Amino acid sequence: MADDTNIPVFQIQRMYLKDLSLEQPNAPQILLEQAQPQVDIKLSLAAEPIAEGLFEVSVTATVTTTVQTGGEDKTLFLIEAKQAGIFEIRNLPQDQLEGILSIVCPQMIYPYLRAIVSDACTRAGFPPVMLTEVNFQAMFEAQQAQMMAVAQANGDASTAPN
Repeated sequence: MADDTNIPVFQIQRMYLKDLSLEQPNAPQILLEQAQPQVDIKLSLAAEPIAEGLFEVSVTATVTTTVQTGGEDKTLFLIEAKQAGIFEIRNLPQDQLEGILSIVCPQMIYPYLRAIVSDACTRAGFPPVMLTEVNFQAMFEAQQAQMMAVAQANGDASTAPN
């Protein structure tokens, strides 16, 4: 029988909604405003080991919708949703592990997050906010390039003559 201890493993253990918050701080007065709202969407990723070969990966969306009233921006609603997954990942080289945690896992989690944000908007009495598709590979590559540029800048600064 062959030795299976070094076979790469990638499995989803569980997907779950880790956090969901909806705020309408200026309701009900703000609901009477007819102005076109401005929508600001921020995404963040996190990945951390939770046990040997197990990782929690989460994608968080923060949606802030404001309207201009009385010469100032007022919050119509704010939704923060964090969708997470537990993934078993074993026997992969470190450079591949980073890509899996930063690209593959978020791609699996993100559709659930999109649905949750849309549903929360609808249940709050607003038209749904549809999060656009995200290219997690491009985000990862941009982050890697930025880290390389910082490392090179720090390396150049440390070798520069005084």
